[in-house]
Amino acid sequence: MRPFEEDFKLLDGSLQEMGALVARSIRRSVYAFIEKNEDFAHQVIRDEARIDQLEIQIDDLATSLIVRDQPVASDMRLIVVAIKISTDLERMGDLAVHIAERSLSLMSQPLLPEPLDFSPLTSTVESMVLGSLSAFSRRDAALAREIVVADDAVDQMRAEISHRVIEQMQREPSCIPRAQDYLTIARSLERIADHATNIAEDVIFLAQGVDVRHRQLEGTAAN
Repeated sequence: MRPFEEDFKLLDGSLQEMGALVARSIRRSVYAFIEKNEDFAHQVIRDEARIDQLEIQIDDLATSLIVRDQPVASDMRLIVVAIKISTDLERMGDLAVHIAERSLSLMSQPLLPEPLDFSPLTSTVESMVLGSLSAFSRRDAALAREIVVADDAVDQMRAEISHRVIEQMQREPSCIPRAQDYLTIARSLERIADHATNIAEDVIFLAQGVDVRHRQLEGTAAN
């Protein structure tokens, strides 16, 4: 039987590998969309199987640690957070696949009548994903709180893009099929940011023992 410390390192290592792979998939899906890169889109789709495999591996390791070693206090908190984060990462990987698939669809279609600038949204979402993973690796609650606050900006950018897309659909119904792909991509990016926020909230809980879900963070004003 492996000692607790060895399984603990395996759990953390699997989570780090999964996080790196998901972050790479999101980056590639965004690049596939903006640069019309088919190779990156197909790579995102291929990597989904490995992401799913890592989620199962993390769940198995976490369950084994809980049942066999009955950890307490901070060790137990880390195991619970690891399970939650792996679930968020798996869903982020699924959303990256959705973006890649919609990007492949758009590559064979003309652009919308009025071009859309997704760059601020995509760069903010990527920053949130990388920041949440860095916060977890460093157990950095301050960085995690920055990620939570950034989620509001993503919501606003997604709403603005959706509004512009819907306006074009209303003016030119012929563009509706491809416009729906743009709406799907914007919504997928917003949901990726939501999962990054979940990870950041878990980091705050892990580092400080404070559950900030559904609560106003200190220093932020209610809308």
